Amino acid sequence: MSHTFIIIDDNQDDVTKTQAVAERFRNLSYTASASNYDEGVNLILEHQPHLVFLEIDPSDKKSSLSLALINELYRYLPVVPKIIITTSKKDMAYEALKYEVVDYLLKPLDINDFRKAILKFDRAIKSDLPHMEVKNPVATFEVLDKAVVEALDIDTEHETEDEDEHEVSVKTKTVAESPMIVQKQQSLVICIKSYGDYRYIDSNDILYFEADNNSTDIHLNNGEMITAFKTLKHFETVLPEAQFLRIHNSYIINVDQVSRIHTGNTVCYIKNSTTKLPFSKSYKDNVDLIINRIAGGNYLEI
Repeated sequence: MSHTFIIIDDNQDDVTKTQAVAERFRNLSYTASASNYDEGVNLILEHQPHLVFLEIDPSDKKSSLSLALINELYRYLPVVPKIIITTSKKDMAYEALKYEVVDYLLKPLDINDFRKAILKFDRAIKSDLPHMEVKNPVATFEVLDKAVVEALDIDTEHETEDEDEHEVSVKTKTVAESPMIVQKQQSLVICIKSYGDYRYIDSNDILYFEADNNSTDIHLNNGEMITAFKTLKHFETVLPEAQFLRIHNSYIINVDQVSRIHTGNTVCYIKNSTTKLPFSKSYKDNVDLIINRIAGGNYLEI
């Protein structure tokens, strides 16, 4: 399937270079280019491409190119094109991720980075299909249940003000207390919310979390992967240690999904799969904790 794209950049040389690199990919078809904010918005509304390459730090400030262009599109389009930022400054990457951009590429464009961005774009396009229902959200955490805040010892005073619109909310519910009934806690539900799209994930369905720069990929037991734009450190802070433990700089694992731990090879295996995750010496205590927790259950060692 061919996907149309538009380039919005105030530098014509950069437009030509971006077009040349993009056209090396058979599934991309060039539509047009624009050099300023108004022209870019009108061009997108007219052609409604699948993908837009956007410069957000123009050399000509009169062009008014910025991330605000993305917000403008939401005023008119039910489905906003996927956006890949192409710019020379890397210090705007975190801000860009809040706008659900597919990727953030630095000029001059590197073909390997560009290829990865297009693969992310393909995945994002497929995730919008009705049978997939996976979104690529801008995610922040907000704990809505006060009891959860106290149980997880979460500090909510340091959340930034701009996290109200995009949030991942964590909720738990319990059976009503009764002298005759043992209180049973349901599994944790994580809600990834973005622009009116709510994605609910049962914590029992999560295999592991994987760091990807300033975002985190959530791997599920059905093979799906959902990207949340929060660091792995943030997840480590808000997730309950009773179920999730960090075993590596790049991984947080669901303790209930561990099928094997090989201390000699320093790897953990995931249930019902061939996936194995490395653990590092700095998180060896957490691995020992996993071993002890499994041994503390309905357990027989032979």
